[in-house]
Amino acid sequence: MKPIVAIIGKPNVGKSTLFNHLIGERKSIVEDTPGVTRDRIYGDTEWKGKSFTLIDTGGIEEEATDVIGEQMKLQAQLAIEMADVVVFITDIKTGITSTDKDIALILKKSKKNVILVCNKVDDFKKYENEIYEFYNLGIGEPHPISAANRRGIGDLLDIIYDELPEVENDEDENEIKVAVIGKPNVGKSSLINKILGENRLIVSDIAGTTRDAIDSKFENQYGKYVFIDTAGLRRHSKIEEKIEKYSVLRTDISIERADVCILMIDANDGVTEQDAKIAGKAHEAGRAIIIAINKWDEYEKENGTLEKYQKEVYQKLSYLEYAPIIFISAKTGKRVEKLFELINEVNKNNEMRISTSVLNELLAEAVSMVQPPTDKGRRLKVFYITQVGIKPPAFAVFVNSKKLFHFSYQRYIINKLRQEFGFKGTPIRLLIRERSDKSDN
Repeated sequence: MKPIVAIIGKPNVGKSTLFNHLIGERKSIVEDTPGVTRDRIYGDTEWKGKSFTLIDTGGIEEEATDVIGEQMKLQAQLAIEMADVVVFITDIKTGITSTDKDIALILKKSKKNVILVCNKVDDFKKYENEIYEFYNLGIGEPHPISAANRRGIGDLLDIIYDELPEVENDEDENEIKVAVIGKPNVGKSSLINKILGENRLIVSDIAGTTRDAIDSKFENQYGKYVFIDTAGLRRHSKIEEKIEKYSVLRTDISIERADVCILMIDANDGVTEQDAKIAGKAHEAGRAIIIAINKWDEYEKENGTLEKYQKEVYQKLSYLEYAPIIFISAKTGKRVEKLFELINEVNKNNEMRISTSVLNELLAEAVSMVQPPTDKGRRLKVFYITQVGIKPPAFAVFVNSKKLFHFSYQRYIINKLRQEFGFKGTPIRLLIRERSDKSDN
């Protein structure tokens, strides 16, 4: 498991700007308004050969009384609990505030490795005296940076590097990382226990750190797997009354780490709003997905029930029509073994590569069969397609106008890709690239 670094601080101190620079993309929304980042955002980055997961949190406001403010505070506290290293960002221009003092107190009690950062130091000499004030927080030496101008970022990364715990890299490239996700009490633990307890050939439990997650390595005739346990709250947590929030946090991290997500749904409950939210996270993350309807042995059945049930699932999770559905009983083990063939299949599809020549043959055929749309006499021209990524498969499509490339025609192209190559169990991303065409009026 990669070490976790959490970025903490009051609102509007530049947490998201720093986060985006560190992971090399604009994954967090940067806006000069307090409280824009309300949930944690995750990203992996690397420095001097060490990889770690970065968490950008909502700002902590000690006096937050509204629901969103309370949630932001909780999210940040959970991130602190899970982190190996905490980067505490303050604002040199506002100086030490009462909220900074409250955060410093929380961090002292956490006994985590804390790196104190003074942001918005555009001129190091100009703010030299102001920086000394931050020693009064009592959590170590303040390090000046300007996240907006990228000043001091390399030095900060060197400090983070020194604080990161040593992690043994025992990952096998042939292993498929599988996260079993779903709402509480849907049978996630039962499924993992059934797999590890009855079908195992080789099993080793890897104890987690203070986050106390457990990965279970497992090997059978189908291949090598790491099952990521997202099931429940461990005894080390001091926030037992926040079980649901904690499980959401762990689910987010697990999805980030997984190759394949098994979305478990309780057959008796059907697809709930909570199921849909969890499914959406896996879909947006681009993970291969299998939908497992658990407790099928308990469900009242009648003729045609299975087909009817499957149709209802796809109606409620229409964006997951590519995901295969399997009906299982984690308790009895019925059809559990069939999961392994599905895991292998969807993982293979999630990392499938297709040559550019084959893709463009398919594109030419698709365009000839269904003419691209027109608007005010101007027709969409689709020039070229090439694959630019895997996990999930991503394709750059070059067109004369992004505006003309309507969602319906994008869906048509994706459906043609699925008809030709399958892509069962994996989302497909289209990246639209616009280029001029001299013959285009």
